[in-house]
Amino acid sequence: MMEDDFRSAAIVGLGLIGGSLARDLAERGVPVRAYDADPQHLASALREGFVADAIDASLSGVCDADVIIVAVPVDAATEVLRRIEPFAANARLITDVGSTKARIVALADELGLASRFVGSHPLAGDHRSGWDASRTGLFSNARVYICPPSNTLGGVVELAAQFWRQLGASPAVLSADDHDRQLAWTSHLPHMVSTALALALARTGVERGDLGPGGRDVTRLAGGSPDVWTAIARDNADALDVALATAERELAEIRGALRRTDAAELHQRLASARAWFDV
Repeated sequence: MMEDDFRSAAIVGLGLIGGSLARDLAERGVPVRAYDADPQHLASALREGFVADAIDASLSGVCDADVIIVAVPVDAATEVLRRIEPFAANARLITDVGSTKARIVALADELGLASRFVGSHPLAGDHRSGWDASRTGLFSNARVYICPPSNTLGGVVELAAQFWRQLGASPAVLSADDHDRQLAWTSHLPHMVSTALALALARTGVERGDLGPGGRDVTRLAGGSPDVWTAIARDNADALDVALATAERELAEIRGALRRTDAAELHQRLASARAWFDV
């Protein structure tokens, strides 16, 4: 059993993050109930013994859980939170694991859940998705941002931090708005740049198998779920637009140096990038 006596957990969504949570919690002796819109994911989790009981589509089965985790794409998470709210009276902690935080944290406040809800974002993603991509130990040494509503109580923030620490993660508290601005640069921009590179290569007939290790590294993120990343990009569009505009300017400057055959400027830009890399 996990420390701080989480006696049971309910997870809505058994993809990479939700599925990995189910595995880790079950291995720590916490009974897990779960729902997933894909019946095959749920069947696999039940068959493998990481989920003890299925929750049906009404989500009423979250009612007895100490901790409830919303682990669906960000465009579905707010609706799930609305649906579980009538059944969540017994929960000591309610959290989500999405890559954007402002909307769902504001909704938790609106629904009167601020005393028990803390948004979470474990930086433990992968380009793979679904139950088969989930694994034990995913959160070991991972940073997890904890984003409480503005009027939350300190006790539930510490409870959320303890939850993630017990899974091997390193929690850090950040406001929802600061989180979304920061992640636009550190997560969402890299994904979109990888996507743009993949599209440019596809347009000229270059296949991924034609790339060397560096090219495969840079394009790995393009293999992420289109559904998940469309939702993230739409939800954080304003902050992501600023980041993309900056990346476009840098590409334009590099292109300009090439057109002018300005070796000194090109070298300076490459050196500046390497200096950033070496810090």
